[in-house]
Amino acid sequence: MKKTVHLMGIGGTGMVSLAGMFQETGWNVRGSDSKIYPPTSTELERLKIPVAEGYKPENLQPPPDLVIVGNVVSRGNPEVEALLKTSIPYTSMAQALAKYFLEGRRSVVVAGTHGKTTTTSLLAWILLKGGRDPGLFVGGMPKNFGQGYRIGSGEPFVVEGDEYDTAFFEKSPKFLHYTPQDVIITSIEFDHADIYRDLDHVIEQFEKLVALLPKEGTLLAWGGSDTVKKICSKRKDGEPQYYGCDSCHDWRALDTRVTSTGTAFDVEYQGKILTHIESPLLGKHNVLNAVAAIGMATKLGVNPEDSLKAVSTFEGIRRRQEFLGEARGVRVYDDFAHHPTAVAETLAAFRPMADARKGRLWAIYE
Repeated sequence: MKKTVHLMGIGGTGMVSLAGMFQETGWNVRGSDSKIYPPTSTELERLKIPVAEGYKPENLQPPPDLVIVGNVVSRGNPEVEALLKTSIPYTSMAQALAKYFLEGRRSVVVAGTHGKTTTTSLLAWILLKGGRDPGLFVGGMPKNFGQGYRIGSGEPFVVEGDEYDTAFFEKSPKFLHYTPQDVIITSIEFDHADIYRDLDHVIEQFEKLVALLPKEGTLLAWGGSDTVKKICSKRKDGEPQYYGCDSCHDWRALDTRVTSTGTAFDVEYQGKILTHIESPLLGKHNVLNAVAAIGMATKLGVNPEDSLKAVSTFEGIRRRQEFLGEARGVRVYDDFAHHPTAVAETLAAFRPMADARKGRLWAIYE
C-alpha cells in the first residue's frame, strides 16, 4: 500500500521539488499553502498534486504517514497546532531530503549568498552530459531539466545549500543537514536579516558547513572575497581551492568577452588552459558560476570537452535573465535579483546588450 506524505507550505520552490521526488518514488503526495503563483502553481498542476488552499486542521484528514513542515509556517498556524496534537510523524524539508534521497549518494552542496541556483543547475547539467547521471535538488526551475529536481542513479547528488533556517522546530541552516562530501561556496554577504543579526552570524553558519567536509572532499570557493577565504582557511583537513579571474586562483576565467549570443571565455586550471567556453548566459557573475561548476565537475571526473558542450547548451533558470519577449523594439527580461549586489550584477550584465542596441536600459523593480 502506498504511503502518503503531506507537505505543509508546498508552494515554495524547494517544497515543490521535494513533492515531485516523493511522487516519483511511489508516494501519494498532497499539500497545503496559502495562495500560490506560477511557476510553482503550474508545476504542481503538471504533477497533478492536490493542494488545499489555506492552512486548516482538516487538511490533515485522512491522516498522512508523514508531514513535511515548510519553514514558511510557524507556531500559531492552525494546521501546525493541529499537527502537534496528533502522533503523525513530521520533519522538515531539509531533513526529509537527507533521509529519503541523499543517503548512499555523494552529496555535493552549492552554498553562498549569490549564484546558488544557477551554479547548482549548471553543475548537474555538466554531470549529466558527462555521463554521471546525477541527482539534483534546487530552489528554482532550470530550463534544461524542466523541473527543480532529478533523482538519477549515479553517485553524485547536487544540492542547492540554502543558509536559511530549516523549520520552526529546527533553527539551523538547511545546508547543515545535507552531509556534504564536496562543497562550492559562491559568495558570503549579509542577507536574511529576519533570522541573522549581522554578517558574523552568517559567517558562523558557513564555518559549520566547512567543518562537515571529509578530508577527501573538495572545497571550491570564490577567491574574490576575503570573507570566503577566511572561512575556508579554517578547514582542518584538506586544502581549499579557489576560483575567480585573478592569476592567484586555482580555477580562472580568462579573456572574457561579450558575444552576439552570450559570453565567451577560457578556463584555466593552475596555469593550464583546459577549455574555451561559449555560454548563452550574460554577466561576470555567470562566468564565475560556470567556472565553479566546471571546476567541481572536473574534480568529479568529467572531462573539459563534455563541460564545454554542456555549458554551451545550458539555457539557464526561469526568472534568471529570462527573456519574455520583444514588442516595438523593446526586449523584456524577468530576473529574480533582489539583494543589492545581485541587482547591481544583473544590471551590469545587461548594460553591454543595451549599448550594442544603442538603447536605454530600464530597471523596473517589484
